[in-house]
Amino acid sequence: MMDWTRRAVVGAGLMAAGAAGNSAMAATSDARASASKDAARIDVHQHLLPPEFLAALERHGLSAQWAPVTWSLEGALAMMDDHQIATGILSLSAPGPHLGDNAEGRALTLQVNEHQAALVQHRPDRFGMFASVPLADIDGSLEAIAHAYDHLATDGVILMANTHGVYLGDPTFDPIMEELNRRRAVVLVHPTQLVGPPAKGVRPSAVDFLLDTTRAAVSMAFNNVPRRYPDIKMILAHAGGFIPYAAYRIATQSNVPDSAAMLDTLSGFYFDVALSASPTVLPALLPFAKPGHVLFGSDSPYCSSKTVGFFADYLDSYTGLDAAGHHRVNRLNAEALFPRLARRS
Repeated sequence: MMDWTRRAVVGAGLMAAGAAGNSAMAATSDARASASKDAARIDVHQHLLPPEFLAALERHGLSAQWAPVTWSLEGALAMMDDHQIATGILSLSAPGPHLGDNAEGRALTLQVNEHQAALVQHRPDRFGMFASVPLADIDGSLEAIAHAYDHLATDGVILMANTHGVYLGDPTFDPIMEELNRRRAVVLVHPTQLVGPPAKGVRPSAVDFLLDTTRAAVSMAFNNVPRRYPDIKMILAHAGGFIPYAAYRIATQSNVPDSAAMLDTLSGFYFDVALSASPTVLPALLPFAKPGHVLFGSDSPYCSSKTVGFFADYLDSYTGLDAAGHHRVNRLNAEALFPRLARRS
């Protein structure tokens, strides 16, 4: 158990320093250009849009909502080269492969996962994969996990934060968690659509996605998923939503007998910095997360290469990390989760 009093003091000090040095954090482009660059980033939050997925979205009239961008192998590699990303762990983004029908969901899951596996087999140095599961279909999800590990050599699994408003901490998903724990899986928890309409004029990815991830993490922590299934390494997308900022409030307002234990559980998740390596997020995230639990992420292609660079430059110029700390976030922390990507000396 960590010393939360010390954590609070350190976190408050970093936040105060961040506020006092706000202009320094918003470095000019010249300053960013001179910041240390890590030419070997591992991107744990990178997506692809296989043609089978695009066709399914089109059939369901969901293309405009869930596929507003395009993807190509050449475009992905160009983005990665532009931003010093050695390897991208690919995954299917929201809404995932289950679009309402179990049979269709199982078939689409298989197609998507085999498409990803072929890309990884073609370029194992540049790509990895998080296999998808049709989360609303428990038996189908167990079949997908088995196939992905036994036949596709997957690097991990992606889970949507909820399905029809049921979050990952719900006992419904215990069979999935049991199997992922048995596989010692690395899992990316990714937001999807909240139950209910979004705020008018506000893109769900701007706000709702953060709440969805936060709800999933709290649901799992409240139901002791990380403690019951300790061999799952759970990565929360987008710096964990609101978790680093709101963890103390969550822990004291969740009707749990031990708020320190709740804080310890929340800090024990892994966190990617996709769309989140900013001068306001980093001072909250880095002292909150346990050592080694912050990872580089881009969220490409759902954000432009320019936006990837915007956040990568903020990360590179962040003075709260020394050179070794930057290298840990950019690469070494991910190597610990994905040993096949570890560089051999």
